[in-house]
Amino acid sequence: MNGGLLVAGTTSDAGKSVVTAGICRWLVRQGVKVAPFKAQNMSLNSFVTREGAEIGRAQAMQAQACRVEPTALMNPVLLKPGGERSSQVVLLGKPVGEMSARGYHGGRQRQLLGTVLDCLAELRGTYDAVICEGAGSPAEINLRRTDIVNMGIARGAQLPVLVVGDIDRGGVFASFFGTVALLSPEDQALVAGFLVNKFRGDVSLLEPGLEMLHGLTGRRTYGVLPFRHGLGIDEEDGLRVSLRGTVRESVVAPPVGEDVLRVAVCAVPLMSNFTDVDALAAEPGVVVRFVDRPEELADADLVVVPGTRGTVRALQWLRERGLADALVRRAAEQRPVLGVCGGFQLLGEHIEDDVESRAGHVDGLGLLPVRVRFAREKTLTRPVGEALGERVEGYEIHHGVADVAGGHPFLDGCRVGQTWGTHWHGSLESDGFRRAFLREVAAAAGRRFVPAPDTSFAALREEQLDRLGDLIEQHADTDALWRLIESGAPQGLPFIPPGAPA
Repeated sequence: MNGGLLVAGTTSDAGKSVVTAGICRWLVRQGVKVAPFKAQNMSLNSFVTREGAEIGRAQAMQAQACRVEPTALMNPVLLKPGGERSSQVVLLGKPVGEMSARGYHGGRQRQLLGTVLDCLAELRGTYDAVICEGAGSPAEINLRRTDIVNMGIARGAQLPVLVVGDIDRGGVFASFFGTVALLSPEDQALVAGFLVNKFRGDVSLLEPGLEMLHGLTGRRTYGVLPFRHGLGIDEEDGLRVSLRGTVRESVVAPPVGEDVLRVAVCAVPLMSNFTDVDALAAEPGVVVRFVDRPEELADADLVVVPGTRGTVRALQWLRERGLADALVRRAAEQRPVLGVCGGFQLLGEHIEDDVESRAGHVDGLGLLPVRVRFAREKTLTRPVGEALGERVEGYEIHHGVADVAGGHPFLDGCRVGQTWGTHWHGSLESDGFRRAFLREVAAAAGRRFVPAPDTSFAALREEQLDRLGDLIEQHADTDALWRLIESGAPQGLPFIPPGAPA
C-alpha cells in the first residue's frame, strides 16, 4: 500500500484536524504505517520536534495519533501571525523571515509548491499511507492560483479529496455542493465525496438529503460522525477549543480535596501555545478560564500569563486594561502568578526588542529579576530538567534571551515569592511536577485543594485519540475509505457547473 488522502473542509473549523487524526488512529490500529501531513499551516500553537524543528501542534498531535515521532516533513510551511497583515514564515522548521499576506500570496507561496511536494513524496516513500489536511476551504477561488495546501497539493500529488462539513453550523448540503461547483474540472475530478461532522439526532432523517446530494454531484458520503462533547486535538488558531475542548470536558470527577482551584489565564494578544493550560484543566477540581479584565483576577488562586507572538504588544495590552496593575498587586500580596515564555519575559525588568516589535528598550512589570534581549535566531529546543523535586520535560520556542539575575532557580527561569517564570512550554504535562506545583499554589492560596494522585495527561491524550479513531471506525464506511486511500478518486466523477471562474 502506498496510499494518500487529502481531508479538506467546507470552512475553517469544519473538523479537518480531528477527522485527520481519527483516520490516522483508525489506520494505525489496522497495522498500517501512517503519517500526517499539512503543507501549510497558519497557527500560533506550535511544537518543537526532537531535531529542533518548529511545526504546528495539530500535526504533532496527529503524529501521536499515528504513534510516530513528528518531523518537519509533516508541516513544511508554518505561518505565525504577527499582526493583521503579516506573519513569520517558518520553512522546514526554521524561521526564514516576516512577510505580508500580499507578498506571500503574490508569489512566494507558489514557489514553495515544489518544496511541499518533495516533503510529501518523501513521507509517501517511507509510510504506507499519508493523510493530508487542507486549510480553510478548497473553494477559495481568490487564492487558487497560488494554493499549495488544498487542491494545489491534491493536483500535484494526485490525491483523492474528502470534503468535511460541520452540519452543526447548518447549510451543510449547500456547502458541499457549492464547494465542488466552484472548482475547475481538473480539481473536481479528485473530489471523491463528503463526510458529515457533528450530526445530532436520527441519521435516517438525514439520509434522503445525502441521496439527493449524491444525485446532484455524483459523489457519495463516506460517513456521518455524531456530535460528541470534548473531542478534539490541539487546535491551530482560536480559543474556542481550548476553552471548551478536549481534556476539559472529559474530566467530570469532583475535587479530591475540599476545595476547587481557580486558574485565570490572561487572554493576551497573539496568544501562543495557550494549550499549556490544558494540563491544568485535566486535574479534577481545577477550573480554568480565560480573562481580559482585572476584576476577573480577584478570585483566582493562580493567574497564568501565557506565551505570545508579541511580547511588547501584550505588555501594552495588560497596562491598557489594568491587568498589569492587578498582577503587580498579586505579586506584592504573595498570590501565585505564572508566566510562560512571552508571559515570563514581560514579568521581568527590561525588554530590549529590535526583532519582534522593534520597539527597542521597554520596561517590563518588574516582578522578576530578569532582563530580556531579543535575538534574531530563534531558540527551538526540547529541554529536560527538574523542579520541585520532580522531573520535567518541555519545549522552547522564543527569540527572547533571558538574563536571570536573582530569585530562586525555576526551570530555565526563576521564582520570587509566588511569582514564577519560565520559557518552557509543556512543562505542566509532566504529571509529578504539575501536582507538586499545584500543591504549592493551593498552599499559597489557602485552599484545601489536593491534586489527584493518578491523573495522567499522556493517558488522557491517548484516550482522546482513541475516541477519534472509534468515531471513524464506527460511523464511517471504512471499506470505502480504505479503497479511496489505496486507489485514489473514482474514475468518471461528473463535472458540476459552473466550475471555477476563468
